[in-house]
Formats: sequence, C-alpha cells, structure tokens
Amino acid sequence: MSDPVTAELFRNSVTAIGDEMALTIYRTAYSGVLKNIMDYSTAVCDADGRLVAQGLSLPGHLCSIPVALQATLRHFGDDIAEGDVLTLNDPYDGGMHLPDIFIFAPIFAEGRPVAYAATICHHTDVGGRVPGSNASDSTEIYAEGLRIPPLKLYERGAPNRTLFRMIERNVRLPGRVLGDIRSQLAACAIAERGMLDLIARYGADGVVSMMNETMDHSERLARHCLSELPDGEATFTDWIDDDQIDEGVPIKLVCTVRKRGDSMQVDWTGSNPQVKGAINNTWSYTAAASFTAVKSVMSVNMPNNDGVFRAVEVIAPKGTIMNALPPAACAARGLTGFRAADCAFGALAMLYPDRVFAASDGGNTGITIGGYDADRKPFIYVDFLSAAWGARPWADGIDCNTTMFANMASFSIEVIEAENPLEVLDYGMVPDTGGAGLYRGGMSLSRTWRMLADEGILQVRADRQAHRPYGLQGGYPGAAGRNLLDPGTPGERKLHAKLTMTLRRGEVFRHDLPGGGGWGDPLDRDLALVAKDLRDGLVTIAGAARDYGVVAAGDPPVIDEAATGALRARLRATRAPAPAVAWQPAV
Repeated sequence: MSDPVTAELFRNSVTAIGDEMALTIYRTAYSGVLKNIMDYSTAVCDADGRLVAQGLSLPGHLCSIPVALQATLRHFGDDIAEGDVLTLNDPYDGGMHLPDIFIFAPIFAEGRPVAYAATICHHTDVGGRVPGSNASDSTEIYAEGLRIPPLKLYERGAPNRTLFRMIERNVRLPGRVLGDIRSQLAACAIAERGMLDLIARYGADGVVSMMNETMDHSERLARHCLSELPDGEATFTDWIDDDQIDEGVPIKLVCTVRKRGDSMQVDWTGSNPQVKGAINNTWSYTAAASFTAVKSVMSVNMPNNDGVFRAVEVIAPKGTIMNALPPAACAARGLTGFRAADCAFGALAMLYPDRVFAASDGGNTGITIGGYDADRKPFIYVDFLSAAWGARPWADGIDCNTTMFANMASFSIEVIEAENPLEVLDYGMVPDTGGAGLYRGGMSLSRTWRMLADEGILQVRADRQAHRPYGLQGGYPGAAGRNLLDPGTPGERKLHAKLTMTLRRGEVFRHDLPGGGGWGDPLDRDLALVAKDLRDGLVTIAGAARDYGVVAAGDPPVIDEAATGALRARLRATRAPAPAVAWQPAV
C-alpha cells in the first residue's frame, strides 16, 4: 500500500486525466450536442473494466462505462493487442441507446493492458427512421439506427475500414459523426499519454496497486457516509405521462430504498413492464440514476468510481421499463432515466427529509429538428433543454440550470441559427412556474423556434404535462410543461408531450419546460424572498396572492404587510392539510 500522500497525489492525477479527456472532446468535437450541450463522458478504467476515475461530465453515465467495457472484454478476452481500439453502441450488449457510441483504448505497459481510456458520446445521428435517431414513437430497436456490437474500430493501429464505411453510409451527417469519433480518439490519446507518465513514475505494478487503492478509498468513504444515516425502508411511486404509443396511459415507476448498516439497496420491483414506445431503460442507466440519488445524500463527495458502486445494490427486474429486453426500443430512454432519478429522490426524501430536494423539471426535454435544405443537404439540430431544480430543504430550487442527473449546458442561440435553418424567437423564464413553498421550486424555461426550411421532422421527448413535478413537506408541485404550435395566433394548437411531426416553413413551435416542485409551506415563505421574486418578475402579483397569500401592488410591486397577514390567516383557516408529497394534475 502506498503512503497517504502518494495515494492522494495519484487520485488527483488520474482524476485530472479524466477531466483533460473531457476538455479534449469539448474543444475538438464537431457537433453541437457535444461542443455546446456536452452530452458525453470520459473515464479511466483498470484492466478489468472497473471505473477508476470519471471526468467532470454526466451522472447519467456513472456506471455505463464499466458495464459497456466489461461487455466488450467478455467478447474479446485475451484478443486485445497494443494499438487496438474497441467500440460499441448496442443497448443489449453493454450499451444504452444507439446514439451513444462508446470507444475504449487499452493502455499497455510491460506487454499487458494496465488500464483503458474510455469515452461515450451522444452522436448527432446513427441512421434509422428519423433524423437524430432518437424518436419516442419507435417500437423496435431495429427502427432506431445502426446497431454496433462490440467490435474493433482499430486493430493493432490499423483502422477497420469496413466498419468506418458502414458508419459513413448509414448516418445522415457522416462528416459530423466521424469527426466526433475522431474527437473521442483524441481524448483516448490524451489519456494514454497521462497514464504512461504515471506508469513511468510509479511503475506498472504501482499504478495497478494505486488504482485498486483509489477504488477501495471511495468504498470506505461511501460506506462511512451510509453508516451515518439512519436505517430504514421507504417506497415511492411516480408516473410517466405515457409512452406516445398508448397516449394517456400512465406508466408506473416504483422505487424502494432499503438502508442497512453501511450499505443501501435501490429496488425498482413493481415498476411498469417494458412499453411499446422508445422510453425503455437499459440496466446501466437505471443504475446510474440510482447511484446519483444515493450519492447526493452522502456527507462526503468522494471520487466517482467502482468503490461507490460496491456499497449500493441496484435491483431492476428484467422485462420492465427499468431493464428492458430486446427488441424493445430505447432511443428516448433518457426521459425514463431522468424520471427515475426523481423517483429515487422521492424514496430517499421519506427517509431523510432534511437532505432531499423536491422534484426537478422532469428531464431534460429532447428536441430534434431534421431535414434537407433546397440543395438536398441534410441538417439535424439536436438539443436537450433543462430548466429547474426542485426546492431544497434549506434554499430555493435553482433557476435556469440543468437537473442534477443531466448536467448539460445550454445550446447557444447564435450557433443554432448559424448551423440550422431555424430562427429562435425567444428563450427565457416563465413566471409563476416554480412550485410554491417555504422554498420555491426553480422557474421553468421556454424556447420558441421558427422553421426556415421548406419542412423538417420535429421530434419532442418531454413529460410532466399530466403529472407535475412533486412538492415536498407542504410545498406545491411545479407547473406542467407545454408544447404549442403557432402560439399566440388564431391557429394555436396544444401538442402532446411526445411527438413526431412535420414542421413546415414559417411554422412556429414553442416548448415550456415544467417548473421545479416546492418545499415547505408557502404561507411561511419570507416576505423578503417574495418581494425579490416580484421585483425580478419570477412571480406575478396574482401568483403571489394565490400561492403565497401575499398582497402586493404597484410597479415595482410593493407588499402590503397588514393585508398579507390577514390573507394568510384566512388561507390557513380554510385550506386542507398539506400532504408530505404533493402531486396535482395539470389543469
């Protein structure tokens, strides 16, 4: 075992390699979904495929990389040589959904693989029936795009030209997709350089030993944090609106958390059987949601690696929406993963109410618009919109920020318009959408696009339009989401949460994200906080009276404290008792 100082230096060094890999993709990627939204992850794994360090990227990929790498290693066994590069995207052989392509590069020393550089990127398109390859209404994986089993992208340094040609011929934007693959390869080269520097310093056996120590260190911290928490068991149920195929039929998510000693079990038994639409989860994505929720209630922010996973058991019965079997479609599985995180938080809130925030905006929302310009040149705009955190037991929810499980950035309006035949008409917060509470939920965001090409295929993967984000401890639910076609015109039409449709020249589409849930009794909210929200335009005068019992007037609004006291007293006397968890149907 190395001394504590050396061990800490190594942990920071290997984590920095993961971060440098992430920055490499950010700086070299071709597509907006990577260079703007940052839907990718990087990591260093050991020779057995266990996660040693993950770069600063997506919690949604917390355990996807080791699951995919270990599936690949099972295929190839000892048939891995220096210069090989491995790849896959098959959800039923280690992957998650087809747009997420994994690339792994072994790092050799002393004639053996000592570690693996690992990357996963969401690609703009992998073929299939619709641009972007991520529609909610596909019913079999065969419709979703090019399915790559574990293969060698490079063999002993030589490219697999057959596979490269297969990718090029099956995607709508081959230059962008192949450019992003090169970005992943560059990140792997950065990792190899960094790990070889560590091997030169500590030796191959020393690096292997310290990778094991790094994982053991995280396990000790995770078990210590769990041992601090009271034992208990809680079950929470939430609902996805529907799967787009069976419209209006809610889909049940059930999460049971069992805490005993220094370990925790997250059990998804009771969740809906797998569905026809493309929102089915693979096991690794369900596990990532579970790990993210559990890690958030721990008192120490230990490094993300295999050691954390050892303290948390995830149960997801096969054939359910949380662990689907082929040929289930899963391109839009992100929705279920994000909702699973909120469901797991709901169970944890029943055990540890002072540590868990209310429901966030329910996503992110996936928006894809693709088609061809007048010269038959394809365009594909892929965006993921996040809006708000739920209120915390000690503070308001965060406005205009990606949810914890997503951790993505906002797509630049200028880049959207420069790269696609689209005009963005507005992008901003929507007042009165954060769930009211002692601490209010984060406000929702809205974005509106106008189609400038003759036509394009619009796909939307959204939810929380029938089942609003829940509030906790007397807090109100956040506002429901909305999709509108040609808003503010005589032809305005409300659209379903999930849709695939043709958007024609001049037509306008608007998406309002849901707001975050509130925490605590809104009639106890500090008047200074309500006054600030009124001045900032986040709460209207009518909303303040309705939700907080606050009487205000003027521009800027000024609170009448005497009238407010009287109104709050009347509301307290006449209202029903507030439930611990508040769902309310959308109106």
